[in-house]
Amino acid sequence: MILSKLKPLHHLSHHFRCRALGVSAAAVRHDTTIWTPTRLIEVSPAAESLFRITIDVSQSPELAASYTTAGQYLQLRLQEPHIRPTLLAISSPPSVAASKGVFEFLVKSIAGSTAELLCGLQKGDVVELSAAMGKGFAIDQISPPEKYQTVLIFATGSGISPIRSLIETGFSADKRTDVRLYYGARNLNRMAYQERFKEWESSGVDIVPVLSHPDDSWKGERGFVQTAFARAKRILSPRSTGAVLCGHKQMAEEVTSILVSDGVAREKILKNI
Repeated sequence: MILSKLKPLHHLSHHFRCRALGVSAAAVRHDTTIWTPTRLIEVSPAAESLFRITIDVSQSPELAASYTTAGQYLQLRLQEPHIRPTLLAISSPPSVAASKGVFEFLVKSIAGSTAELLCGLQKGDVVELSAAMGKGFAIDQISPPEKYQTVLIFATGSGISPIRSLIETGFSADKRTDVRLYYGARNLNRMAYQERFKEWESSGVDIVPVLSHPDDSWKGERGFVQTAFARAKRILSPRSTGAVLCGHKQMAEEVTSILVSDGVAREKILKNI
């Protein structure tokens, strides 16, 4: 697939300064965030406009240990005082930080953003990370699996990043009768993690790709995630159903509305932010 070309890093840095996206000196003085310098291990294409970023945290045990639950996120900043930090969900499971000493991310390169600058860096470049933040996905709300046999997962675009962490962390999908992942993208070229689908399916997750602008050869679901789900539904027991959402705001709002109207308890609809 053909990825859009990035501008040279120094040109983008100048562009950010011209657009006054930097933080003020006062904000820097009052920033109480603890920043840890880390090195990039890998920056590689994951799909069109999406990049796989791997960062070495093996020399920072406290930082690695701050990540305990799928769905957590952190702040990342470049070593350039005039560029704002960006918020990123961690895509790798917490166990990977413990065993391999790395954090993995799926980052969408958006023109004029800090993320675009990040995706233009190379192996060995230094970035700074905050500790992991947020409570992540409250899976205990839809446990034990015997009580919540249906789990419906919804993701769009780079929102699949923390969902990957959730699936690979494990939430006893194989002990539930109906676990579905509705994963939306514009087309297959923009759908990350396709190489992981078989592994996810073997863990008990039924994957339903939904493409909004597929080519003529596509035989699967078309349109948006919420409309694909509305067509299928198949909620046999709302009281034993949970859901996990991550992605576009409109998708999350519409899916939540469908689920609640069908009798799914709102506290059983999990989000990471």
